[in-house]
Amino acid sequence: MVKQRVVIILAVAAIWVFAIAERYLSPHAVTADPIQRSNNQRSRAETYGAPVQLGLLQDTAINESSGVVASRNNPGLFWTHNDSGDGPFIYAFDRQGKSRGVWRVTGASARDWEDIAAGPGPQKNQSYLYVGDIGDNGGKRSTIDIYRFVEPTITPSDTSSTKSRPRATALAEVIHLRYPDGSHDSETLLVHPVTGDLYLITKELMGNAGVYRARAPLDSQRTVSLSHAGGISIPSLLGGFVTGGDISPDGRRVAICDYTQGYELVIAEGKPFDEIWKQSVKTLTLGSRKQGEAIAYRVDGKALLTTSEGVHSPLIEIVRR
Repeated sequence: MVKQRVVIILAVAAIWVFAIAERYLSPHAVTADPIQRSNNQRSRAETYGAPVQLGLLQDTAINESSGVVASRNNPGLFWTHNDSGDGPFIYAFDRQGKSRGVWRVTGASARDWEDIAAGPGPQKNQSYLYVGDIGDNGGKRSTIDIYRFVEPTITPSDTSSTKSRPRATALAEVIHLRYPDGSHDSETLLVHPVTGDLYLITKELMGNAGVYRARAPLDSQRTVSLSHAGGISIPSLLGGFVTGGDISPDGRRVAICDYTQGYELVIAEGKPFDEIWKQSVKTLTLGSRKQGEAIAYRVDGKALLTTSEGVHSPLIEIVRR
């Protein structure tokens, strides 16, 4: 307990230091070299536009949005869930943050849900949602769980469902995972949109984030051993303090975030996907977030959306140019 408190105190101190450094020392701050400043501005302009707040999440039951993903079955809608302390619920909302219903995940429990992803599964041409019960602040879990279930198709009548009167999803499979080198805390779950391979990115304060992979098909009848797929060096004073992520629908981009900003890795067309972990990350400005823990690609892959903790979290979008 004492060790955990020390880690939390150090993390908070690092966040404050990071915020100050970002304002005065980052490449996005004013620099004495006008040529360098112009190059930095051009680089950002070529990637994504300025953050735009689309709205606020209106459902007050969403008090700590810890993961977000664009719906594949319901164009223009998104799914989120709360961090630890909530039950096994997923919440649907639209681009303005208006609630489109609440579902209880059948057959699931919620110990420390940290991220959500969409991807293929056992049935062809069917969209599945994956929810990662992967948080482990104390480093005590010998295995972690992923819940996989068919993505609900939302009807107009579902909009009236709430946490106290939720709809029910299809029965979820539980995929048990084990790291090859001991326990890790993770808040980032990725599913490749074509292969269905599953990736976890560990949350490392002042160090590189680790990437671990489970090859598809994923077997829910046994504990699946993850393999180490790579690492990510993040240009932040917090190091690999990664809190959320997503793979683009075309499988060529990975977006991740920490509490303050975002990052993206890109792989050239035709290259094996796991080469992406060897690429340098590009920093993304995500706008004003209280504590960002979630990021997702829009279903067309041309924009990123983020949420953060707290009731009425801002829904922010940046569009790729």
